[in-house]
Amino acid sequence: MKIRAAVLEDFGQPLVVQELDLAEPEDGEVLVRLAACGVCHTDLYTASGADPTGYAPCVLGHEGAGIVERIGPGVKMLAPGDHVVTLFAPECGECVHCRSGRTNRCTAIRDMQGTGYLPDGTTSLSRDGEPMRHFMGTSTFAEYTVMPEIALAKVSPEASLEGCAPFACGLATGIGAALYTAEVQPGSTCVVFGCGLVGLGAVIGCRLAGAERIVAIDLSEGRLDSARHHGATDSRVADDDTVEWIRQETGGFGADYTFEATGNVNVMRQAVEAAREAWGLATMIGVAGKGEILDIVPRLLITGRRVTGSSFGGVKGRTQVPQLVDRWLAGEIDVESLLSQRLSLDEVNRGFELMEARDGIRSVIVFD
Repeated sequence: MKIRAAVLEDFGQPLVVQELDLAEPEDGEVLVRLAACGVCHTDLYTASGADPTGYAPCVLGHEGAGIVERIGPGVKMLAPGDHVVTLFAPECGECVHCRSGRTNRCTAIRDMQGTGYLPDGTTSLSRDGEPMRHFMGTSTFAEYTVMPEIALAKVSPEASLEGCAPFACGLATGIGAALYTAEVQPGSTCVVFGCGLVGLGAVIGCRLAGAERIVAIDLSEGRLDSARHHGATDSRVADDDTVEWIRQETGGFGADYTFEATGNVNVMRQAVEAAREAWGLATMIGVAGKGEILDIVPRLLITGRRVTGSSFGGVKGRTQVPQLVDRWLAGEIDVESLLSQRLSLDEVNRGFELMEARDGIRSVIVFD
């Protein structure tokens, strides 16, 4: 079938919306008609050429939500008409990682997905008869996509698909980092560095976990306002004295949990330094640029601080994304306030511009 999609032709250049061919779903695969797709920083990061694993040409986009149109042979868990959220982090339920409660890093299709191919080593996308690689196993800057069923989470049809899209990456990543990676405890003190969608998700996750004090740090007063709306009890415009201020505010010890959601290695170091002596946990959510190194003074570690990373917030996609969507439907998460702009596919590059200007929280491409 013919579809329109936004193609990354060359790093550092605007995406080009053009017509491509999309093959029918094969064994274990599902055809999804996209209804909405968030414009995520990871898409911009790859398009810029900063991602050491990036490749071009490909169809970008990974924060998608839509409706199942057709299923291939062997598909057991989904049916036409199901509402789904796309998962760049699949959940097969059978590999050693999926069977473990310690990680969400499914190994079933990772190798092929990381190089832009479907599990069988092919692509469903092509242009003029030449295969075109997928992005993060999803390629949702397109009217339709074909994906493995283990990379789709079935969600309630009562939920707006525009609102579901951020759960495919940014929002679930932040919430999950607090609930599933750090396992924030009730009554604790948390600090979130960076209040874009991921950081706001971390604020929400800390609130849902019952944290007593949630401190939001950002350069933008507007984003700090958003953080307070979503549950931050304190906020501060970031400066060189941020770490010392946090220590003073916590009796000289630091916060029980800190979260870094900027991708800036200097801020990552601040998150470690601001974690509490003896038991503080610093969780790194942001993605640093190619070749960047995080320097940590060893004494910060031997005095009890811990550092961990969080991929997709530790969320097991098919199991836990639907649960998070249900919490939104129950009124625990204000998703609508996070959707700043609604764009057409032809305006995808405008979404990148708004992101670089820190204009709003999340732009969402809405398909007709």
